[in-house]
Amino acid sequence: MKLILLLFFPISILAQSIDNSGSSKAMDFINSLSKVQKEKTVLPFDEKNRYEWHFLPASMVLRDGISITELDNNQKQKLYTLMSVYLSEEGYTRTLNIIGFENLLRELQPGNSSRVPENYFVAIYGKPDKNNIWGWKCSGHHLALNFTIVEDKLAFAPFFFGAQPAEVKEGPKKGMRIIKDEEDLGFELVNSLTQEQKQKAIFRLKAFSDIVTGNAVNVTPPEPAGISAKDLTYNQKTVLYKLIVAYLLSMSPAIAETRMEKITREDMHSIFFGWAGETEYGKPHYFRVQGKSFLIEFDNTQNNANHIHTVWRDFNGDYGKDLLREHHLSSHR
Repeated sequence: MKLILLLFFPISILAQSIDNSGSSKAMDFINSLSKVQKEKTVLPFDEKNRYEWHFLPASMVLRDGISITELDNNQKQKLYTLMSVYLSEEGYTRTLNIIGFENLLRELQPGNSSRVPENYFVAIYGKPDKNNIWGWKCSGHHLALNFTIVEDKLAFAPFFFGAQPAEVKEGPKKGMRIIKDEEDLGFELVNSLTQEQKQKAIFRLKAFSDIVTGNAVNVTPPEPAGISAKDLTYNQKTVLYKLIVAYLLSMSPAIAETRMEKITREDMHSIFFGWAGETEYGKPHYFRVQGKSFLIEFDNTQNNANHIHTVWRDFNGDYGKDLLREHHLSSHR
């Protein structure tokens, strides 16, 4: 509903507002750092590691930038303020919950040395300025946020959210599900299909063990799998639309609006919904939503189907590649 209501606001104004605020908050964060901390955190925009990301714990895969554990309370607050500008309220809360779940995992797995609270890294590429080209990312266990800012335009992909456990089974947080709507809408859609539709949609009886694209730097469109939107009823298309929106609602309204506008400009019939594995909650399952320009993957198979990995990729827009290409062409002209 929020996304629909925000359609009444001019996208360019929203985007400009975020850009002005975002670059300012990024500089506030940078200026709070010591000289040594800045050297770790602020890197050249053309640094190749800008394109590297992962969702394994940072103790297993090294990250660029500075970890939250190295920041004092004032610096942490400035970082969280920066996050809140580029994420929606829902996305910001989800991000903090994912970071906080490392404390829960440390309690559940006391012998696992990878469970280090606040072991999440932030890196800024280039100089934040409303008239500049720059970017930043935050990465750690089950979290990868990548933002690229090209003057007044924004790119947010790839972005990855994960949750372990997907549903907390005991303790004070019992019943908590960090990633809920995406999974519930996926089940709602697949279980609304007729048997004939399911024969198209379920393209694999066994779920993949993880997201297929992994942490690849570049993702080319796979062969479409599943059922085309043109073969869905009106109500089923509505659920598919809600599923896409559920992913975008973690992003700031300006970014979400711009991305959804791009999708609706495409032929909606080019979108495919594909399912692999069981269609019952609590059993291993995987689904994907693929359009001309984007790919969503959702996987819940590990730890007895209580461990979610989900990602959004833009085929031409990851790391702002389309925005950068457009900017360079415009500059040459």
